[in-house]
Amino acid sequence: MGGMGMAGVPAGVVAAGGLVGGYSVARWTKRRPLGGVALAAAGAVAARGWREKARNGTAAALGAAYVVAFAGSHPLAKKIGAWPSVFAVAGGVALASWALADRR
Repeated sequence: MGGMGMAGVPAGVVAAGGLVGGYSVARWTKRRPLGGVALAAAGAVAARGWREKARNGTAAALGAAYVVAFAGSHPLAKKIGAWPSVFAVAGGVALASWALADRR
C-alpha cells in the first residue's frame, strides 16, 4: 500500500477522518467509548500507513501528534467550539502527515 490506508487513502486523511469520525460517533450515539473505538481504529490504520511511508521515528511522532490532537481538541473546544476544534486539529494532523510522510 505504500503509506496509504484503506483503498489507497493517504494516512493523513485516515487520521483526520478518525478525529472527525470519532467525535461524530461519540456525539450522535451519546456513547463516548464508541467514539473512542472509531478514533483508535483510524489511528491504527493511519499508523500502519505512516510506518510504511516514513521511518519509525517519524511514524511515532505522527502517532503522538494524533493523540495530542485528540487531547488538545478538548481545551480548544472551550475557546472556539467543538466542531471548529475538531476540524482544526484534524487539519493539523493531516497537514503534518502530508509534510512528513504522505507526500513521499
